[in-house]
Amino acid sequence: MAPQDTQNHSFMKMHGLGNDFVVFDRRMQGGLPDVALVRAIADRHTGVGFDQLAVILEGGAGADAELVFFNSDGSLSNACGNATRCIARHLMEETGRSDLVLRTGHGDLAARDAGGGLTAVNMGAPQLEWQDIPLAEEVDTLDLPIEGGPTATGMGNPHCTFFVEDADTVVLEQFGPRYEHHPLYPERTNVQVASVIGPDHLRMRVWERGVGITLASGSSSCATAVAAARRGLTGRKVRIDLDGGRLEIDWREDGVWMTGPTRHVFTGEFTPEFLDAL
Repeated sequence: MAPQDTQNHSFMKMHGLGNDFVVFDRRMQGGLPDVALVRAIADRHTGVGFDQLAVILEGGAGADAELVFFNSDGSLSNACGNATRCIARHLMEETGRSDLVLRTGHGDLAARDAGGGLTAVNMGAPQLEWQDIPLAEEVDTLDLPIEGGPTATGMGNPHCTFFVEDADTVVLEQFGPRYEHHPLYPERTNVQVASVIGPDHLRMRVWERGVGITLASGSSSCATAVAAARRGLTGRKVRIDLDGGRLEIDWREDGVWMTGPTRHVFTGEFTPEFLDAL
């Protein structure tokens, strides 16, 4: 999708617990934005601003829609849990349905209305083997050979979870980029710092690859819940307190279910002046 293709098309601004998104509905037109346009829209001073940009495409056989995700630096991401929930809620309200299947780079994900204004998405089975996350070499994914002994998990994108005594004391703007680019992660990684509050309760903060600090992250919450359960720190069903609010994570036999609120903030259009400036 070239910049001029957006001139007569609106976008939606959405967020899940402050994890915010620009969403293009391209089910009729098709096409994806180029990197220059993604980066321009991502700028919070001269564009719209977002953590991820999502494009809704026709789903094809077996799926109600296909979702493609971009980070704010223009790189692609196979998974974005909070954006998936936001778009699922939008499509449910559009169709009047209470369940959907959304196709992503992480596979076909089931979504449902969880009641009380909450939306649940099955983010699929976690990747626990080193080559699937992926890591650069064969290591114990439960206890990586990195200072602090973090746990590696794949949720369609790679994650590195540190369990610390107090997540709020970590200087995340320094800590996050140090590990995002660690050589053990050839595709970079999302970085989480988490503290155990109780057997079903975690406090977590997030540094997202290609984005930076985010108020919330769905895939990071799933990865942290899986890591905590694998390490015996919690059970498989937990609530996670993020900077932007709370998510409920339930690691079941059929995958990792994530439940939380969503918000459609506004719908807007790009001006010719903005697009011409690109």
